[in-house]
Amino acid sequence: MGHYKHILLAADFTEHGEHVAEKAKALATENQAQLSIVHVVDNLPITDATYGPIIPFDGDLTEQIIEAGKKRLLKMAKALDIAEEKQWLEVGSPKLEIVRVADENDVDLIVVGSHGRHGLALLLGSTANGVLHHAHCDVLAVRLKND
Repeated sequence: MGHYKHILLAADFTEHGEHVAEKAKALATENQAQLSIVHVVDNLPITDATYGPIIPFDGDLTEQIIEAGKKRLLKMAKALDIAEEKQWLEVGSPKLEIVRVADENDVDLIVVGSHGRHGLALLLGSTANGVLHHAHCDVLAVRLKND
């Protein structure tokens, strides 16, 4: 790996997310690089335990998921000491939005967990694999332990 200047952590808030975040933070420190964070809320309005407590079914579910995602993003970014202007919450295809944010912000390394969501998202392909095949910079897929 080369000397990185801008590292983007693709956060998915799974139980293993802290492990991925620690790797990104360590790489940023070792390379004296800027660390940024992105979280993408998938287009599909499905409830997901990674966003915290059960989300009620009444009202606009997507908006509620976005709000829950913002809270988790702010919490993780604060723990990693990431400035507000280097935090992004996007809605869309995770692999495409992560790559777009990386391209628009001169990121030279994306750090992503090697697996995240289960069920329908698994059938559509892993985010890490999608990022790897679409990114225009290096991608570090942090291997996560299967429980």
